[in-house]
Amino acid sequence: MSEVYEIYNHGVRVLEEGTELTAPINGSAGLQVVFGTAPVNLADNPGAAVNVPVVCNSFQEAKNRLGYSEDFNSYTLCQSMYASFLAYAVAPVVFINVLDPAKHQKENEKKDYGVVNGQAVIEIEGILKDSVKVSVADTVLEAEKDYHLSFNSEGYLVITMLSDQALAVQSVGVESASIDPTAVTKEDIIGGYDVKTGKESGLEVLRQVYPRTGMAPALLLAPGWSHDPEVGAVMISKCECINGVFTAECLLDLDASETKLYTDVPGIKEKSGYQDKHAIVLWPMVQAGGKKMYYSAMFGAMAEYTDASNDNVPSLYLSNKLLYIKNAVLEDGTEVFMDREQANTLNGQGIVTVVSEGNWRAWGNNTSVYPEVKDIKDRWIACRRMFTWMSNSLITVYHDKVDSPANFRLIESICDSENIRLNSYVSDGKLAGGRIVYNEDENSVENILTGQVIFHIYMAAFTPAEDVVFILKFDPELLTQSLSGTGGEA
Repeated sequence: MSEVYEIYNHGVRVLEEGTELTAPINGSAGLQVVFGTAPVNLADNPGAAVNVPVVCNSFQEAKNRLGYSEDFNSYTLCQSMYASFLAYAVAPVVFINVLDPAKHQKENEKKDYGVVNGQAVIEIEGILKDSVKVSVADTVLEAEKDYHLSFNSEGYLVITMLSDQALAVQSVGVESASIDPTAVTKEDIIGGYDVKTGKESGLEVLRQVYPRTGMAPALLLAPGWSHDPEVGAVMISKCECINGVFTAECLLDLDASETKLYTDVPGIKEKSGYQDKHAIVLWPMVQAGGKKMYYSAMFGAMAEYTDASNDNVPSLYLSNKLLYIKNAVLEDGTEVFMDREQANTLNGQGIVTVVSEGNWRAWGNNTSVYPEVKDIKDRWIACRRMFTWMSNSLITVYHDKVDSPANFRLIESICDSENIRLNSYVSDGKLAGGRIVYNEDENSVENILTGQVIFHIYMAAFTPAEDVVFILKFDPELLTQSLSGTGGEA
């Protein structure tokens, strides 16, 4: 091997840096927890990105920790990476990848590949670096001595020859294995708890989000999977009692392959069993940047962005907000153009859809429990999200008060703090009203002795101005005044 010399710089040099993406806006009120599959073979540490919450604050971080591919059908987490970091520039996002390289993989046939300019490109998707064996004739080459492995922008493995011996060869034999996203099933998304190992997988990993990150989940997503009724049912069941105390909403897609008629969509919702106050049901799919994706990925990013832009409070309605999409489509790519009357039909069945009126916008304010349930706090999306958010924030804000002496000072402190907080939301227009009440009759000595202190919080979130009506009427008197010259300006 030739002697290696230290690089010596002399003269003028120019280096180029990649174009910086827009810095994400940060907020946790709409924290997305996204379940699905990622091309972890491209990640820095594939084994560390399986069935664990991975918090990402930028697109580059997501690429490094989970990998990124524009094959949104195979790698569903990439839909939310695109929507959150590239379309809306919002963070953080928690990703839970269920594609396990140790379980979901396939062997690739050993083949010879030509070496051009010291490199061989293996045009096979999903290759795992640690499975690669490179040989010349019957001699196995040594990694990082004879060659180096990397991936190009298309996700293909590049073998770069290092030693003089390797540089001299015209072709190399390559053995490898690849991850196999087609081997992932809805059972992997649903997951479970292994009593022998104590490990959780799939949706069960939701329990780990708060202990690992310190952030309570707000929106649960599984684009590419939530349209399956079994997956959706489990997602709904996970919305309450997260870690025994927290609550979240879930974004559920309806199957966009079952029908081409909007009038049949409510039947799909009913058949799927999607009727819950914590579920927001979405239809159809959307397309952005030439890539088709499930609506939940774009809606979730838009929701988190809206909350973060609103002082990290989910008081704004998500309907009529801009969607950064090119069009709405069915699963087969057929474009969908609904007018407002058609979209309203779906809204009346508890389905959030899209309309195009110059720009594409989300359309719908009802959770999936509507029209069967018309309770204000459960029907309206922003009302439901405010009650959920307030519940979670009370748990986190006053956690430090737990186990303090149950004396008058504690009670006064909590009442004063919460009234100040509620009044600030009212003055900012985020709540219509709110107050906290400590009732002495309810907090008897017996209750206090058992360690329980009870407070009541009364709050009113704003309902949407969904049906704005202007009544026009012809006034003959105005015409008379105009013709007689006695009319004035209105």
